[in-house]
Amino acid sequence: MTVRCPWCDFDGGLRPLHAHLADRHPDQVRFEQRAGGTRQVYAVACPVCDAGYEQTIKPGHDAGFVDEYRREIRLVAFDMLLNHLVGEHQPPAGPTAS
Repeated sequence: MTVRCPWCDFDGGLRPLHAHLADRHPDQVRFEQRAGGTRQVYAVACPVCDAGYEQTIKPGHDAGFVDEYRREIRLVAFDMLLNHLVGEHQPPAGPTAS
């Protein structure tokens, strides 16, 4: 399956696109403080339909946790985005009518 990057002209399979998103579009995953600065969340929005995915980063991590694991957290967010893109915005696979 080939999927197009929603932010540029890159086309590729899911694994190459996943890596591409993390390397070329890391700013699409937002990191925010919530609840008076006691909770951290990461979020990504679909550029096609604006549907969003947001997840709280488990509390109890030290202040440097997000900085240390920022790339891995982005990969999780982009994984959720890819699942959404394939499930909601890809044409169904199968033979085409002639």
